[in-house]
Amino acid sequence: MATERLPAEIRNIALVGHSGSGKTTLTERLLFSAGAIQRMGSIEDKNTVTDWSEEEQRHQHSLGQVMVHFDVKSHMTDKAVVVNMLDTPGLSDFMGHAIAALPGVETAMVVIDASKGIETVTRRMFKVATDRNLPRAIVVNKIDEDNLDLVGLVEQIRTAFGSECLPINLPTAGGKDVVNVFEAARTEGEPPVFSSVEEAHQQIQEQVVEVDESLTETYFEGEELDPKKLHAAFEQCLREGHLVPICFVSAKTGAGIEDLKHVIVDYMPSPLEGNPRPFVTEDDEGTETAYSYEPDANKPLLAHVFKVASDRHIGKLGVFRVHQGTIKAKDEVYIGSNKKPVRIAHLYKRQGKENIEVESLGPGDIGAVAKIDDIHFGSVLHSDHDADRVHLKKLPLPKPMYGLAVKLKNHKDESKFAPATHKLMEEDPCLVVERIAATGQTVMRGLGELHLRVVEEKLKEQYGVEIETSVPRIAFKESISCKADGHHRHKKQSGGSGEFGEVYLRVAPLSVDDPSSNEPAFEFVNATVGGSIPKQFLPAIEKGVRQVLKHGAVAGYPMTGIRVEVYDGKFHAVDSKEVAFMKAGKRAFIDAVQKAKPILLEPFVHLEVTIPSSYMGDIASDLSTKRGRVEDTDMIGADTVIVRAQAPLSELQNYSTQLKSITAGAGTYTMDFSHSEQTPPSVQAAVIAEFTGHGEDD
Repeated sequence: MATERLPAEIRNIALVGHSGSGKTTLTERLLFSAGAIQRMGSIEDKNTVTDWSEEEQRHQHSLGQVMVHFDVKSHMTDKAVVVNMLDTPGLSDFMGHAIAALPGVETAMVVIDASKGIETVTRRMFKVATDRNLPRAIVVNKIDEDNLDLVGLVEQIRTAFGSECLPINLPTAGGKDVVNVFEAARTEGEPPVFSSVEEAHQQIQEQVVEVDESLTETYFEGEELDPKKLHAAFEQCLREGHLVPICFVSAKTGAGIEDLKHVIVDYMPSPLEGNPRPFVTEDDEGTETAYSYEPDANKPLLAHVFKVASDRHIGKLGVFRVHQGTIKAKDEVYIGSNKKPVRIAHLYKRQGKENIEVESLGPGDIGAVAKIDDIHFGSVLHSDHDADRVHLKKLPLPKPMYGLAVKLKNHKDESKFAPATHKLMEEDPCLVVERIAATGQTVMRGLGELHLRVVEEKLKEQYGVEIETSVPRIAFKESISCKADGHHRHKKQSGGSGEFGEVYLRVAPLSVDDPSSNEPAFEFVNATVGGSIPKQFLPAIEKGVRQVLKHGAVAGYPMTGIRVEVYDGKFHAVDSKEVAFMKAGKRAFIDAVQKAKPILLEPFVHLEVTIPSSYMGDIASDLSTKRGRVEDTDMIGADTVIVRAQAPLSELQNYSTQLKSITAGAGTYTMDFSHSEQTPPSVQAAVIAEFTGHGEDD
C-alpha cells in the first residue's frame, strides 16, 4: 500500500487545452520519464494510460478526466514529490469534464500546440482557471516540428493572456532541448532559437522580484539571486497571477521534459502554497458565506468529490480531493447534510484505469472511494457536523444546449433506460436527460453532436439499451407583455353540497432575473380586503395558477415572468371549498393572460465559430438567414478567425452538419445559453395554432 504524503510533498496539476495539443502524450511521456511505466504508449496504438476506455480508443480523443501519479525528486529539497496529474479532454463537447477537474488541483497547465497556436478551448479554459483564481502555467508542446514561428506564438500568448506570460525556458535549434532561463546555474548548453538567455533571464527575474521590495532592491543592486531565495516570491506571483511561466517541450521526443518536471516540483505550488478553493456555507435563508479551511492533517476532514465514475470491477467510484484533515480506510464520514455517516471500506489512488489501495490520504492528496451510493458529483465528505452545509462555489459549467429527442428501439428496455441514463448523468456534469411535458418528448441534452453520440454508444455497449434519435421540438416559454385583469366564477351544483368560488385577479409582467433557471419568475400577491376571500382559500388559488404556469395558458408551454395579484372575489359559507377556488383561480388566470398580449419566448444561444478566415463571409451570411446576429470577430492566427454571434436555438438544431458543409470540415463551434427572446409573430402564431387548449372541467 502507498504511504501518506505530506502536503509539502504533493503537486496537483490539471493539463488543459484544445484537442490535439498533446496532453495525453505529454502525460504518457511524464509517466515514462518518472519511471512509473516501462514503455510509452501512443494514441494511435491505443495503449496509453489515460485514454484507456473503448470509446476513447475508438474516437482517438480523451473523453473524460483521468488521474495519474508519479514521483519526481526535487532539486531544491532533495526529497521525492508526488505529482497528481489530471489529463482532461480538449474537445469542446467534453469541456465540462475539464472544468470539473479544476477544484482538485493547485495549478492549471495550459497545453498549446506550437504549430496551431491558441485555439478555442485553450482560451476558454485559461479564462475559467483565471476566474477561479488558480495559478496557471503554459506548456508549448511539439517544439520539434518544422516551420514554427515561436516568436510569433509567444507574442500571441502575451497578447491573449497578458504580459505576465514569460518563458521560464527556451528551446534550442530543432526543438532538441531547452535552456532554463530562470536559474543562472542551469543556463548552459546550446543557445536558444529566439531571444537570448540573458534577456529572458532578466525579464522573468524582474517580474518575480516585483512582488517583494527587499528582493527588488537586492536585484537592482546587481546581486544574483539564488532560486531558493526567490521561491516564496515565485509562489506569490503564481497565486496573484503576476506571472504565468511558459515552458517548451516535445512530448513526442522528450525534449524539455526533465526541465518541465523540475518546474512542476520546484516552482508550482503545493497544497500549502496554492490559493484556497472557494468553499461556502449556506444558512436557512440560502445566504452563502465563505468557509475557511486549512491543509492540516489534524483538523476535521473536508474533502470534495469532483468526479464520479463507474469501474467494471468495483462499481461506482467517487474521486475526491482532501482539502483538510485525513481520511482513512474504515473511517465513518458524513456526506453533505446527511445525518447518518457512511463507512469507508477501501481507499484508492487512481493510475489511469487501475485502482491502487491505500490506507489513508492526507490534506492535498487525491483519491477515490467505491460503492457508496450517496456520493455524487460535488459532494463534500466531512467528519464534523459544522460542515453539513458546506459546498464548493458553483462551477461555471457550460449549459447543455445541443439536444436530441430519444425513443427506445425496444420497449422492453424501458426498465433499463432510466437507471442507465441516471448513472451516465452522475458521471457527466453536462449531460441532461429529461421528459419535457410541454413537447411530450424525452430529450437528451449535451454540449454537441459527438457528446451525445458517445452517450448513445455507452447506452448500447454498457447497458444494452438502443435508442432512436431525432431533432427535438423547441421548449418555448410563455409570458405576457402588459397588465390585464381576469375573472372567473366557478359554480357547480349536483345535489347536496356544491362547489363555489369566484376570483378576480390582475397579472403584470415580471422581470426574469435568471433566464437560464428552470424555475419560473413568478410572484403571487394577496391584495384582497375585507375578507372577500377567506385566507384559507388563497393557497388553493395559487395552486390553480401554478398549474397553468406549468402547462401554459395559450400554447401549452411553461410560463415565466408573471406577477399575479388577487384583489377580490366571493365565497359561499357552505359550498366554497379549496377545489372550487383552485379551479376559479386557474380559469381567472387563463382569462387574464389571454388579455395581457401573451408572448412566446425562445432560447437564444451564444455561438463561437472558429473557421479559416476565407469562410468568414459565408458564415456571417448563413447566420443572418438563421435570425442570427454577429457580435464580433477575432483573428487568432494568420488564417483563423473566431466569429461570435447570437442566434435562436431552433435554427441551430443541425448546425454541426451545416458548418462542416460550408467550411469543408474545417470549422468548429461552441454553444452556450445566452438568454430568452420573444419569437417573431409568424412563429408564435404557428405554435399557438397547434395548441388544443384547456378542457372545460380540469
